[in-house]
Amino acid sequence: MSNHTKDGGDVPELERVKLSDDAVSQYLLNNPDFFIRNSRQIEQMRVPHPVRDSVSLVEWQMSRQRNHIQQLEEEITLLMEQATANEILFGRLINLQNELVQADSLQDFLARLQNWARSLGLAGAVVRLFSEKWRLNAPSGFTHLSLSRQAFEPMRIQRLGDRNQYLGQLNGPEILLLMPEAKMVGSVALSLLGKMGDLGLVVFISRDTHHYHAEMGTLLLNQLSILLPGLLARWIEPV
Repeated sequence: MSNHTKDGGDVPELERVKLSDDAVSQYLLNNPDFFIRNSRQIEQMRVPHPVRDSVSLVEWQMSRQRNHIQQLEEEITLLMEQATANEILFGRLINLQNELVQADSLQDFLARLQNWARSLGLAGAVVRLFSEKWRLNAPSGFTHLSLSRQAFEPMRIQRLGDRNQYLGQLNGPEILLLMPEAKMVGSVALSLLGKMGDLGLVVFISRDTHHYHAEMGTLLLNQLSILLPGLLARWIEPV
């Protein structure tokens, strides 16, 4: 069957061939020298542009490459910033560990933890241990660290959910439960202790209500949650 227009003329070849994007893409993949063989035509091709109506295909490709390079540079910068931040965090962690291993009593241990927190500009730090997991009853002298897991459970569900850390503000009853002697509690970084989060918790306190917030990283808290129980076991016997 011949291909003719309504006025009897021949239909141009390009109008008789219907090509999909996939077909064109596959052809170019199978013929990588297409752009070399048709370099002159490629230089004359123009593609739509949101600001300048249209640009040459070569210019469009160069713009894409520049954007890709810029994106790579931004990703590299972000990775470097994260690496620097992690280095600072682990440096602080090592300093704390060196301080805590030199403690000669539980009281000295808690004082060193407080001093480390204050060196970071915080109001202090509090350790509470679940009474079901540690021998804290009198006459141990450690009863002030004891916290009932049952009493803490509503707060855990409300604030932590399925996470082991919480960063943000606490209400009055929550502050009274965890830190009855604390004053000027603006925001806190709270981490459950132990790999399973079932040994207790450590709370770092800031007077600034906006210092700790949900978008902050928890890398340092994760490491502390594993470090502290082993050190505490020097003076308190786990159940």
